[in-house]
Amino acid sequence: MRRYDPATIEPRWVAAWEAEGLYRADDEDGSRPKFYALDMFPYPSGDLHMGHAEAFSGGDAVARFAWMRGHNVLHPIGWDAFGLPAENAAIKRGVHPKEWTYANIEQQRSSLRRMGMSFDWSRQFNTCDPEYYRWTQWLFVKLFQRGLAYRKLAPANWCPKDQTVLANEQVINGHCERCGTAVIRKDLTQWFFKITDYAQRLLDDVEELVDWPDRVITMQRNWIGRSEGAGVEFEIAETGDKVEVFTTRPDTLWGVTFFVFAVEHPLVTKLAEAGGTSAEVKAMADALQATPLTNREQAESREGVPLGVHAVNPVNGEKVPCFVAPYVLMEYGTGAVMGVPAHDQRDFEFAKAHGLPVRVVVQPEGEARDPETMTEAYDHEGVMVNSGPFDGVRSPESIAAVTRWLEEQGKGRAAVTYRLRDWLISRQRYWGAPIPIIHCDEHGEVAVPEGDLPVLLPDDVDFRLGGESPLARHPGFVNVACPTCGKPARRDTDTMDTFVDSSWYFFRYCSPYETSAPFDPADVARWMPVDQYTGGVEHAILHLLYSRFFTKVLHDMGMVGFTEPFPRMMNQGQVIFGGASMSKSKGNLVGPMPFVERWGSDAVRLTLLFAGPFEDDIDWQLIAPPLDRRPPMNAWLGRVHTAVWEAAEREAAQPEELTRLMHRTIEGVTEDLERFRFNVAISKLQVLTNAIRSALDGGEGARDAASAVAQMLGPLAPFLADELWREALGNQTSVHVSSWPSFDPELARQERVTLVVQVDGKVRDRLGVDASADEATCRELALASENARRFLDGRRVSQVIVRPPRLVNIVTSG
Repeated sequence: MRRYDPATIEPRWVAAWEAEGLYRADDEDGSRPKFYALDMFPYPSGDLHMGHAEAFSGGDAVARFAWMRGHNVLHPIGWDAFGLPAENAAIKRGVHPKEWTYANIEQQRSSLRRMGMSFDWSRQFNTCDPEYYRWTQWLFVKLFQRGLAYRKLAPANWCPKDQTVLANEQVINGHCERCGTAVIRKDLTQWFFKITDYAQRLLDDVEELVDWPDRVITMQRNWIGRSEGAGVEFEIAETGDKVEVFTTRPDTLWGVTFFVFAVEHPLVTKLAEAGGTSAEVKAMADALQATPLTNREQAESREGVPLGVHAVNPVNGEKVPCFVAPYVLMEYGTGAVMGVPAHDQRDFEFAKAHGLPVRVVVQPEGEARDPETMTEAYDHEGVMVNSGPFDGVRSPESIAAVTRWLEEQGKGRAAVTYRLRDWLISRQRYWGAPIPIIHCDEHGEVAVPEGDLPVLLPDDVDFRLGGESPLARHPGFVNVACPTCGKPARRDTDTMDTFVDSSWYFFRYCSPYETSAPFDPADVARWMPVDQYTGGVEHAILHLLYSRFFTKVLHDMGMVGFTEPFPRMMNQGQVIFGGASMSKSKGNLVGPMPFVERWGSDAVRLTLLFAGPFEDDIDWQLIAPPLDRRPPMNAWLGRVHTAVWEAAEREAAQPEELTRLMHRTIEGVTEDLERFRFNVAISKLQVLTNAIRSALDGGEGARDAASAVAQMLGPLAPFLADELWREALGNQTSVHVSSWPSFDPELARQERVTLVVQVDGKVRDRLGVDASADEATCRELALASENARRFLDGRRVSQVIVRPPRLVNIVTSG
């Protein structure tokens, strides 16, 4: 008997597939429909982890399924190779980031090859390759020339240990997500991309994302955060300065009883001087320097310092006291807000803490609200009161009515604002793409000429932490002639956020060897948009948003003919262990490669894909035994191996019942793979395998069913599938380029099924019925069931829920 030995089978097919060039996309083939299967590329922080194994197993199944359905598939791989971990490793281990990064890439590359991923390796690149980041820099220059890249002084989250700026998403409970250090605020002159210019288009084009998870769509919409309302201008009574605020509820303007500025607002210093509160305001500002921006956004609303000046409400001329408070951020809106304590909870708490009046201006119809007895703000719709000419006007119509009045009176205007902020891309680190700007005393910010790109990272750099980029301590890098006047100038020493690298990598896969541009537009037109994108939900906001932004900019530049790069996307769940995320610090990190070497890549793939819906989290501890025990999927593959070899060598006819099940299975697995229901597809294959075993044990044949199993295993267990297809079944070419098996709808039709009869949700009978049984038939049979009638025990039937032809639930009352 032939033994299933993945340690022998799998490496042999890795070599064969590479020798055959099996997975190379054909740029010239116009006879087959294209299919671009894209996986979010990995960061090379070490060898593969179990999350990589799950994500790539799912993405690989998609690509292989497309191959077998006749598509010309582009399934590329590369590495998102710049970033903090490499530089931290250089500091901790004394290893150059380049050396550490490329060693890890090679390790992951070797592991992915061993796992048999169907990547087109000829297209591989790494974002830290000069041939790649040359074009990252080129794209920066194009954005700079279009006014979409600019510098400004802005507060930032600063990690004192890593000595770098952090995005809000990299600050977890006030601490750096990488090293756990408490984050502070620091004002720096930094580079931004003007993504806010595209806010409305990013929001509108969500409609083009035809097959994205609903939660990701919601997260994108919420992050962009469009708000409609009014811009209203207040005047400071003591100085005459004009200050605009944005409000979504202009109908509450008559309820304003105070006014609040962000600490960073440019008028605060002047107003504090005018009000005699400079010392108190400075003390608050100094304290906030040690507070990350994320904490500011969640600041207690009761904190605040009076400025000693007053703002004049434009709708009634009332003077209200001004404050400075940490909960108001300069980065959101105008950096100033009007306080309406009766109708905003944060304002309500602030007013109560500072003894400020609460004035009700919207209340439920027919129900008066007493400010003295209110325990929380009333932020619902109602009728306007205490609002001059608008008393009795109902909301939400009141919002538009007040906005029109403000415009007519010259006191305000309709306005739209977004939660989305411009993208901060500056990083004060070494291991990233240098920002291609030269600073000249005479000509200011000058883009590096295209012919001088890439601006290369020097190898001889001091990586010690120091508060500025290590590049700033490298005279050979810093000192340069101005491209415009030739006089001494300085290179910009910041590097780009690694999200810049990953915002266009999918274009480069289409033309990985293009030397005159980041990509050939004709190649991109051939392959894009991406047909299926696979990756983790942790990238649901930033990576996807930034990639969408870059695509729209490239569209406006005339380089691509579409505005959305990924119309279809699926997210895999997280692989955890013992109920917790895997990490070295927790001691629960489990890598896939020891299991691959011991039990085979196919077994690891199937274990991960069978554990549950692809988008759900799975716990490795619950779905797989320890390394020294044989996993169930390896055992099942062994049974498949034996059954297919036996079926291939038997001449007997295949029974009709098995043929019908084979056709039903092909139909079902096809639909399951189309919907990424990998676990359900595997379950159907197990049922068919059991039926093959039964036929063989009964002396009957099963060659056709065995051949179908080998093919349907192709996307899910590619090594055993090709072994059986070529060695056992005698085919000359790979199963992965064979045509996906077809089914006969008539043979696939199930003639009899089991109807489950429940009484109040508990199974009380099972009946054989025609697969075509309709609702009335199923209802009649269930109500006539003796077992069901016995359990009804004379109780009245209040409802009969029918799901023909498989379920009837009889619901009783009393």
